Amino acid sequence: MPHIPLEEHLPGITGLLEYRQDSAAPIRVLTQILLRGDSTLTQGERELIATLVSHRNQCRFCTTAHTAAADLLLNEAETCEAVKQDFETAPVSAKMKALLAIAALVQQNGKNVTTEAVDRAKKEGATDMEIHDTVLIASLFCLYNKYVDGLASVTPTDPAFYTRLGERIVNHGYTRLQGGYDHLKK
Repeated sequence: MPHIPLEEHLPGITGLLEYRQDSAAPIRVLTQILLRGDSTLTQGERELIATLVSHRNQCRFCTTAHTAAADLLLNEAETCEAVKQDFETAPVSAKMKALLAIAALVQQNGKNVTTEAVDRAKKEGATDMEIHDTVLIASLFCLYNKYVDGLASVTPTDPAFYTRLGERIVNHGYTRLQGGYDHLKK
């Protein structure tokens, strides 16, 4: 049960963002820019970063939602599962492994990101912008994970919910739906 009253038809982050739309607006814009904006990292790769951080933070809602989005964007489900288990052996590029290593360090503590970790990413072809965005995505998802879990937002258990949410994330992005979310009421 959430620690504050939230719309029952809006579990997870959506209910929290709707609760305080004024603070949600800039967060949504930032998330849209980082995960759907122009980048040399694919949308699927950026979702892998969000998934890894959420998984390591043990935020079930965010992990499941972003796994669903990553799976759709990658058009398969094996890579995301492998990244959550051990990104160093996952079927992703050496550059992506280095960026995921940076994201994992940020998840622990931003001060854990070392010159060696950044040098590894650069050696594997990561640009300064990709390193920047990896750190910012990882930081943003630490915020989201703590937001969802800190207010005990409802975490659905039905896999179909996350399939639909993943489709909404992929097809609509992170901006608020034009007409809001009343259509999700039962």
